[in-house]
Amino acid sequence: MAKRRMNKLLRIDWDIIAGIAAAMMAIVLHLLHIVETDVLLTIVLVLLALLLFRDLRRESSDEQVAHAVEQTRTTLQDLHQALEPPDAVLIGPRRLRAESSRFSETARGEMLWFNVCFTMFKTQQVFDLMLRPAIENKLVDSIQFVSSETERELWNEYMLPKIQACDDSQKVREPRWCQLPETISFILAEVEPHGGTEALLSFWGEPFMSRTTGIEVPRYIFRVQQHSELVPQLVELERHTRIG
Repeated sequence: MAKRRMNKLLRIDWDIIAGIAAAMMAIVLHLLHIVETDVLLTIVLVLLALLLFRDLRRESSDEQVAHAVEQTRTTLQDLHQALEPPDAVLIGPRRLRAESSRFSETARGEMLWFNVCFTMFKTQQVFDLMLRPAIENKLVDSIQFVSSETERELWNEYMLPKIQACDDSQKVREPRWCQLPETISFILAEVEPHGGTEALLSFWGEPFMSRTTGIEVPRYIFRVQQHSELVPQLVELERHTRIG
């Protein structure tokens, strides 16, 4: 109870009350002919100066409060943006192997491999790193390649023998042969633990591809996360390519 009374007293504008009281006392003294007019005017001028100083001080305080509020709002916006996960994450050479394995091992349902260059699967090492984990992943029901007609010979020569040597090789379907531009390639699949669709996106040529012993292999890829608007765009790109 005492605390409430104290808060009420603190909210009272004592400057105004003191000014009004002083003005009334000066008027009463003047009416009683105790003080002269000059003294009364002096008191009034002093009160006006005090009130002006009070208003200037309050205005400065209000500006400081407004500036602090604006800074807080900006900081909260920055924190909110920092907490939002990015649409895509760039994966460099150091993490490329681990990320490729993670994607294949956590995928489920149907995996879509769009415009993937088969020359990089000439070596068993790359095949075992990227494709074998997906084939032997029990949660993956099927693997569908969408490939250029120019890759058909490479498929028969390098891909089929390695695929047939894997367990569950029957889940790998015959590629859909299309006319594809050498611009982008991606792997699309639902991934654990949340089951959203993600993609590993790469681009043909430098600096995203590197040539080793005549074979182009990814150097940089983008992991496109499930909340990104790019995921449905990639799905639509594959559909248009297949229909066309």
